[in-house]
Amino acid sequence: MARRIEHHTTSTWPVQDVFQALVDERYLRDRLAVLGGTDAQLVSFSSANGKTSYQLKQGVPAEHLPSVAKSLLGGDLVIHRTEVWTAAGTTGTVEVTLNGVPGRLDGTIVLAGDAGGSRTTLTGQVKVSIPLMGGKLEAMIAEQVSALLDKENEFTTEWLANRG
Repeated sequence: MARRIEHHTTSTWPVQDVFQALVDERYLRDRLAVLGGTDAQLVSFSSANGKTSYQLKQGVPAEHLPSVAKSLLGGDLVIHRTEVWTAAGTTGTVEVTLNGVPGRLDGTIVLAGDAGGSRTTLTGQVKVSIPLMGGKLEAMIAEQVSALLDKENEFTTEWLANRG
C-alpha cells in the first residue's frame, strides 16, 4: 500500500523567482554542493522548447540512516531524482528512486502565489514493495523527503538573496 505525502514550504520570494532558481543549472549545482551528501551530482540537465528536466544523484551516509534502512541497504543510501518543469513555471513532476529499495516516490510540485511570496506544494505517494517492512520504509522516506524539502527551501531563499 502506498503512503500519500503532501508537503508545503513558503518563501518570501515570488513564484517566478523561485521557478527561475529551480530550473537554473548553477543553482542546482550549488544546492547539491551544500545539501547533496556523498557523491552528489547533476547527472543530466536539459532545457529546450519550454521544458526543463534534470536528474540528480544524492547520497546519505549509512551512519545517518534509521536502523531499518541500514539493515536493508547494507551501506549508504543513493537517491536518484528526476524533475521536469514547464516554462509556465507553476507545475513540475518529480520521481525518486533509491538504490537497493524496490519502490519509488512519484509526485507533482506546484508553485503558487502566497501572501507576500510563494508556496511550494509537493503532492505524491511513496510506494515500497517489501512485505512487512514496506510501510515502515514508506514512512521513513516520506519523513526524510519532507526534511530535505525544508532544507532546500531554506537554501533557495538564501541563494536568491545572495544573487539579488
